[in-house]
Amino acid sequence: TIVDGTVGHGGHAAEMVRKTGPHGGLIAFDWDESMIARASELLDNIPGSKNFVHADYRRIPEILDGIGIDKVDAVLLDFGVNLEHFDDVERGFSFQGDAPLDMRMDRSAKETAAAWLGRATEKEIVRVLREYGGERHAGLIAREIVRRRKEGKMRRTSDLVAAVESAVPPRLREKRIHPATRTFQAIRIQVNRELDELQSAIEGIAMRLSGGGRMVTLSYHSGEDAAAKNAFRELAKSGKFQVLTKTPLRPSEGEIDENPSSRSAKLRAIERIHIQENHS
Repeated sequence: TIVDGTVGHGGHAAEMVRKTGPHGGLIAFDWDESMIARASELLDNIPGSKNFVHADYRRIPEILDGIGIDKVDAVLLDFGVNLEHFDDVERGFSFQGDAPLDMRMDRSAKETAAAWLGRATEKEIVRVLREYGGERHAGLIAREIVRRRKEGKMRRTSDLVAAVESAVPPRLREKRIHPATRTFQAIRIQVNRELDELQSAIEGIAMRLSGGGRMVTLSYHSGEDAAAKNAFRELAKSGKFQVLTKTPLRPSEGEIDENPSSRSAKLRAIERIHIQENHS
């Protein structure tokens, strides 16, 4: 039994299902129903049982309990945002266009980016931009966001881009990336609570592994990688797990050339140790 906590289009899941064979089972999670529909279509013709769940991967232990599964043999958690979310301008993830400030992975969630920016204090916005985006000009940007929202100008992606461009003069901008890149990343992480209780979630999911079972994480943000690293360290201290990656695996130059979006990827892996029980 294998779990894909972030199934996306189903590419990773398809490879795992092929390797487990017709007697294996897949439980695939995603917080975006449109992704589940795409993955289900891709995996339909591959033998093996499949269970698709519209839920945040942090709910894996709870969902496993609900369907009567105690242990699983493998878990993959790919924390990356599906590129389709950026290509779909209307979802508000990208600054390349004009759309409602949404940014929700799960469209059934209540709070959009516009709603959060409408209620957050200037201090809160500064913290999010610094902590989740590493934005050096967080104070200037937050001040401009608050000023513009008072005028009703913080409802669309173009409003947010304009605020950043107004706050950060050209001489202070990074040359290699768009000035709004870090701001959009930080607000997306905040809206979707992507780092909330992530370390404890990883630890809880790993506890559902059977002996010899493995978990792999793929992270693209320093906060995600830190959570995985710290979780694996704590699990190893219990004596029940072995970390398989002393340092995270990184893509080769050839892989980056073929797939530029893999540039920042870090892969970590851990295995639950087989423990022989003494029945004497």
